[in-house]
Amino acid sequence: MRSRVRPVLSLVLAVVLLLAAGGPLGAQEESEQTPAAERLSWYADHTANASESRFRNLPWQFVGPTNISGRMTDVDVVTPKGDNYTIYVAGASGGVWRSRNEGVSWEPIFEQAASTAVGDVTLAPSDQNIVWVGTGEANIFRSSMAGAGVYKSTDGGDSWEHMGLGDTHTIPRIEIHPTNPDIVYVAASGHEWTENPDRGIYKTSDGGETWEKIFYRDERTGAIDLVMHPTDPDTLYIATWQRVREKWNDPRNGSDYDGSAIYKTTDGGATWRELEVGLPEAKFRGRIGLDVARSNPDVVYAFIDSYETAREPDEGDTDAYGRPAGPVIRGATVYRSADGGESWERTSEYNDYMLRLGGTYGWVFGQLRVDPNDENKIYVMGLALNVSEDGGKTFRPLSGMHGDHHGLWIDPDNSDYLANVNDGGLAISYDGGENWRTFYDNLPLVQFFNVAHDMGDEMWAYGSIQDHGSRRGRVDLSRGRHNIPAVEWEGAPGFEGNNHVVDPTDPNIVYAARFYGSFLRADLAADEEITLVPEAPDGEPPYRGQWLAPFIISPHNPRVIYLGLNKLFRSMNRGDNWEIMSDDLTYNDIDKIGDIQYQTIYSISESPFEFGLLYVGTDDGRVWTTDASGAGWAEITGELPQGKFISELVASRWDPDTVYAAQNGKREDDFRPYLWKSTDRGITWKDLAANIPSGPINVVKEDPKNPNVMYAGTDLGAYVSIDGGANWEALSHGMPNTFVHDIVIHPEKDVLLAATHGRGVYALDVRPIQQLSEEVQGEQLHVFDPDDVLVRRGRFGFFGARPSAAFHIWLAEAGEYQVKIENAEGEVVRTLTGEGIGGHNMILWDLAIDGEGRSFGGRRFPPTATVGSFQVTFEANGATASVPLRLWMEAS
Repeated sequence: MRSRVRPVLSLVLAVVLLLAAGGPLGAQEESEQTPAAERLSWYADHTANASESRFRNLPWQFVGPTNISGRMTDVDVVTPKGDNYTIYVAGASGGVWRSRNEGVSWEPIFEQAASTAVGDVTLAPSDQNIVWVGTGEANIFRSSMAGAGVYKSTDGGDSWEHMGLGDTHTIPRIEIHPTNPDIVYVAASGHEWTENPDRGIYKTSDGGETWEKIFYRDERTGAIDLVMHPTDPDTLYIATWQRVREKWNDPRNGSDYDGSAIYKTTDGGATWRELEVGLPEAKFRGRIGLDVARSNPDVVYAFIDSYETAREPDEGDTDAYGRPAGPVIRGATVYRSADGGESWERTSEYNDYMLRLGGTYGWVFGQLRVDPNDENKIYVMGLALNVSEDGGKTFRPLSGMHGDHHGLWIDPDNSDYLANVNDGGLAISYDGGENWRTFYDNLPLVQFFNVAHDMGDEMWAYGSIQDHGSRRGRVDLSRGRHNIPAVEWEGAPGFEGNNHVVDPTDPNIVYAARFYGSFLRADLAADEEITLVPEAPDGEPPYRGQWLAPFIISPHNPRVIYLGLNKLFRSMNRGDNWEIMSDDLTYNDIDKIGDIQYQTIYSISESPFEFGLLYVGTDDGRVWTTDASGAGWAEITGELPQGKFISELVASRWDPDTVYAAQNGKREDDFRPYLWKSTDRGITWKDLAANIPSGPINVVKEDPKNPNVMYAGTDLGAYVSIDGGANWEALSHGMPNTFVHDIVIHPEKDVLLAATHGRGVYALDVRPIQQLSEEVQGEQLHVFDPDDVLVRRGRFGFFGARPSAAFHIWLAEAGEYQVKIENAEGEVVRTLTGEGIGGHNMILWDLAIDGEGRSFGGRRFPPTATVGSFQVTFEANGATASVPLRLWMEAS
């Protein structure tokens, strides 16, 4: 069971794509995984691109939401409490955050790694400045992201070093020796989507310099939990879980599954023994959670997701998403051992409470904790946080926090202090769970699936959010395009998994395709919602819709709507009636129809030049087109890599024969960037991925004002091309390495919105990019016209945030610049200097002018410019340019 592994810190691999006559990459095998070394090399390339990008000074602005948080996987706390107030929390896809003041404020400390999906954060007991992070959420929910190994900090999270294990992808637990921080054990549950050998238990005795694989079962069975004996660190228990997610099924036990089990070592992992006396048959065991009672280490608990059938569903029963229910399994069951795991006894009852504890997806939770001071008090995590005070016989739910629970820390010195993480964020209790203090408004780990905007006078953004439904927030440009505030977001039509489109002629009409294709139209002015779903005829199977079922409003007529299920539908009257436009456009493989909707349409685009010229892409990798409103379809998948999600199709707004396609190979653990362009309506395809180093590519968009500008969103961030996709540059200033799921560009306000899955929504002023003509790029210095500045001044200063002016300049090469600001009388009131990069630079003027100013509260404030006209002159690279600037105030 032992093998020796060295961490991969950096390895540059060249991937040569042999393209015949400029054509696309040939078909890829579905099982082709991206090696960890290649991913890490791509990450290094992404970092280099970001550091050299000519847009590295163009800032993203976080726009919210500020009133909700998001899914977290783990929490650890510096002890002893009272002497320390430092807490670490792990976001499922939002990195690691630290608070030094018990949650009053938080700072992101792990946001620039090769993956910011986190499965575990652990402090070394003997030196709590040593922090380990295991990347990759092991809950493998529908939107879990792959990790890139383990990271270590020796300064409390201020800096990090990658310590290897990059091919593990999901790490649920790390255990550290209580007195020797160099001895670390890592549980690896393995790839989410594919078989792989990097599963099991790894051990290092030199602080991560080298690793030994000390336990391994097979390519489908990984270690899902790991717990160390509280007084004998050579004794450990592990739980294994046999699972690989299919695109069409949640994790489930196959007829031949026997890999989910409990093992014990008493010699630090040199040998292992399976513990199964009293446990259910192996074929019924799913995910298993473990914990040892500190107050009596002979007592061990196991929380088993049992696949034994409890009862058949009643007629008409549905699951949590309205789909027909299958057999009801036992689900959450609790077992207790009083002899160190040698024998087990089921303590939990077979009742409706336990059946409901994990809903239809108990494998998402699978954890329990024992009160360190009471061997009979245990907490089990599921839809609720459940507590038992009789060794797991009976339970009651704890209320006062968000649902879906994934982690719990109990103060060993005070069992009433609980820190819990769930799908809504972090909650802390000081009284054993009776009351909770939540941190939803200062931990912005919001997991957006999509983003949309309206065309009203005020700009509103819409999006659906993991476990928070749909929300909308105002994008407030009144303080300046460079000074957009983060705001609270309010409820919006739709659920947690759906796309949004707002009628471009009426901002009150909002459409949402709810999860799995249920479609609604909302009238915000009338406060009405109507569900409008195409129904399959009697005798035919129900239509299949993706979790994020796609739909669009025709660019030719806002009453025309296209909706993609496994067939394409069109409504000519805003969804009141539907017509079928196609046969099933998927492969419709009966063996790939399960409890997850798959073999569905995932992307739709209609050409702005020609009504009825449509492009449709499916999640099983097919691309189709019709130029006759569905009267005839042609498959244009051609030599595109096979079986990849068609994550985006874009019919060009600049050329009637051009279409773009992005593919996502995540579900084959393939992280290559796939981006294609066709100039003949899909007959041939050209690779546009160019120097985008890493995928998956989730979204691609054309700029609405400059035909040479394109944007792409990947699992590492956002990119822009100003030459039609020939070259790409990272847009990274102000945005962490994060999963950019969606991008939209407002065609009038010139603001790009990016929906990230883990860090909320960001806005980018793209007007300086749009105005980058070849002529501008050829100038040594170009100054873009600045926006007027609205000044709101009261008796004692400015109303709201202090206003400022933003100047965007383009420099052909790096060099020093000088800015002189003159008032209407020609007097120089302020001079600014700085060092510019070759490319885009943004210079801020806080409206302070030269002079003595005034003192207030012991501080001296400089005088500020008054309302009026100014001339601003720039000097750089031997060139000079001037622009006017106006400061104005609203009439009272």
